[in-house]
Amino acid sequence: MPSVNDILTTMDYGPAPEAAGEVMGWLQARGRFGHLIGGAMTAPGPQLAVHNPATDEPLAEVTRGSAADVTAAVAAARAAAPGWTALSGHERAKWLYALARNLQKREAFLRILEVLDTGKPIRECRDIDLPLAIREVYHHAGWAELCAGEFPGLEPLGVVGAILPSGCPLPGLLRTLAPALAAGNTVVVKPAEETPLSALALAEICLEIGLPAGVLNIVTGDGATGAALVAAEVDKIAFTGATDIGRAIRKATAGSGKALGLELGGQSPVLVFADADLDAAVEGVVTAAWTGQGESCSGGARILVAEAVAERFTARLTARMEKLRLGDPLDKGTDIGALVSAAQRDRVLALLARGVAAGARLLQSSAPLPAQGNFVAPGLLLDAQPTNPCVTEDGLGPIATLASFRTPAEAIALANASRQGRAASVWSENITLAQDVAAKLATGTVWINSHGTADAAAPSDGKRESGLGRTGGRAALRAFLRPPAAAPQPEAPAPDFSAAPCPDPALPQPIDRTAKLYIGGAQKRPEGGHSWRVTHAGREIGLAPLGGRKDIRNAVEAAHKASGWSKLTGAARAQVLYFLAENLSLRAAEFEARLAESGDDPAEVAQTIRLAFRAAALADKIAGAVIQTKPQMLTLTRPEPWGVLGIACANRQPLLGLAALVLPAIAAGNRVVAIPAMAQPLVAADFAQVLDTSDVRGGVVNLISGPREDLAQVLAGHDDVAALWYAGTPEGAARVERDSAANLKATWCPTARDWAAQDLRETLTQATQTKTIWVPYGI
Repeated sequence: MPSVNDILTTMDYGPAPEAAGEVMGWLQARGRFGHLIGGAMTAPGPQLAVHNPATDEPLAEVTRGSAADVTAAVAAARAAAPGWTALSGHERAKWLYALARNLQKREAFLRILEVLDTGKPIRECRDIDLPLAIREVYHHAGWAELCAGEFPGLEPLGVVGAILPSGCPLPGLLRTLAPALAAGNTVVVKPAEETPLSALALAEICLEIGLPAGVLNIVTGDGATGAALVAAEVDKIAFTGATDIGRAIRKATAGSGKALGLELGGQSPVLVFADADLDAAVEGVVTAAWTGQGESCSGGARILVAEAVAERFTARLTARMEKLRLGDPLDKGTDIGALVSAAQRDRVLALLARGVAAGARLLQSSAPLPAQGNFVAPGLLLDAQPTNPCVTEDGLGPIATLASFRTPAEAIALANASRQGRAASVWSENITLAQDVAAKLATGTVWINSHGTADAAAPSDGKRESGLGRTGGRAALRAFLRPPAAAPQPEAPAPDFSAAPCPDPALPQPIDRTAKLYIGGAQKRPEGGHSWRVTHAGREIGLAPLGGRKDIRNAVEAAHKASGWSKLTGAARAQVLYFLAENLSLRAAEFEARLAESGDDPAEVAQTIRLAFRAAALADKIAGAVIQTKPQMLTLTRPEPWGVLGIACANRQPLLGLAALVLPAIAAGNRVVAIPAMAQPLVAADFAQVLDTSDVRGGVVNLISGPREDLAQVLAGHDDVAALWYAGTPEGAARVERDSAANLKATWCPTARDWAAQDLRETLTQATQTKTIWVPYGI
């Protein structure tokens, strides 16, 4: 007679499909969909077929949006913007609350529609996607109520263009829509070509609740429709999707003045240490690598396991992989559904073939594939080298790689050996080790002993090439607001760098002074050995060193070596800044004379001293937070410096303009490579002496004078410069944004402003990025 254990081990589960009749009836009743523009559904136009990824059966036809459709939608959003912005936060909160309530009332309908549209298992849509989507709306209804008090002086951006992902269409839509509406913006949405149906269902809900016409507009279509939205007269583009498309959008929006939010992919690492609970870690890998068929941008496809337990862990993971059920996504017992499209399935299979050809060994589930649909069995690639395409490229499919490491340092190096940095998870019973590793991972989110936990209150920024801009929680709302436009200020003319490199007459000082570049805490001659004459009103002031590409390279290296500055406490950095202000005040008369000599305002000295005090005051006020999200979970957010930050200064206010950018940047813990004002770079050479005597560590501030546009271009293309601030001309800002697209460097272009009126809190916001760490608590 079989034992209970034998029965539990051998028995099979029967099918338990969710009924889809109501959703299919809704689709059949409509058949062909138009757009939502200006508060009404348009007549259907040229059609795109939408198929069920699990069966290849047609579900509906949606209109292929044209450039004219996008223009009409943007015009409707622009017309609705003044009225929506003028509403009180309380009124906007009521609209968002009504939307959230109506989403809840239709939760069962929406989760089945999402399954049919995406191919994801019903359990994921029921337990993860729909609750998270509804939570987004409720959370930002609260922010709408609080917005005016929490963000005084800021105003909505205007019209937001949102381009959505195919993997999580409804959560992705509401993650952008809710904060945008809460902040007072109107929105034009372009859903993914493969998965537009939940957006169209949302359109009907918005019509039912009476959302003011034009506040939300939805234009369906393909890539050409998305490109038309990027080119349209919107104030921000919010895009979630592939990294290469994100680069193209960065180039297309360069110089347009549009705000940009990019949530891009990332081969997120999962680090399993020898002391981890291996069974829990196996379940964590199942969640990281195979939830949503691996189509999540924060999924963990790179598994790194301590060598001491790698064999045992691999055996347990492959056994668990064999038990994953692949099939009908509507079946409540299904673990792995279908990929979103046949094209995506083909891309995954082609990448897998390349990975195997490069020497990796494939272990794949033996579960039979359904005869129809875009199914790929979950798989694990062993012996994949760090250069294997399945390790370096984001496949967005149910294929993971597994490699071993010996030491925590090696694990961190392998995890960070990627230009992307979306997320990671760390598995260890040693909380000290786990937190130390989490702090050193170059990702925006780290989970400790879990993976994929999300909440509307928690930021989830991507680092490096995994995104630009901020998402989640308070940061998400701030990303849809801006300060009032600064009063434009004229740029001083650029100097003539073609002058002879050596002086003819001696400078009018008893002893000639040689100004140099400032690199690594020392004064350096430029690599090219050239200088140029600095003049004012036809009179020569002195010779300035002419920096070039090699000098930028040396300065970036020096800045990287000064990484200890970023590890100091804010209080320690504040003491240095106070000391700098003290030393500058002792030389105030000298700096005032230097500024007067070049026709600049001597009052800049007193303004710079005050600015240094304010930067010092704020240095230890840059605070993280513990956010209330999930039970038995501490969600820690920490503002972190970018690291090495490039700064190109305006060609005016040579002392104040330099200090207004450099001092807040280093107050936040960054190290900077700065290009001083071209019209008067000798002030920067004097300022280097103040840095030298004020305990500013060598390499924290590096000053390279020369042609701003050429040097800024070098900084924009440098892979070891994490972010770039440019305060020059609009044409130069466009060039910097375009040049930064290759490595998706974060840029900020505060052009044409009076630096005496600059709000340092805004500068400090630009000087940090948020890291979120999820820590189990009280379990």
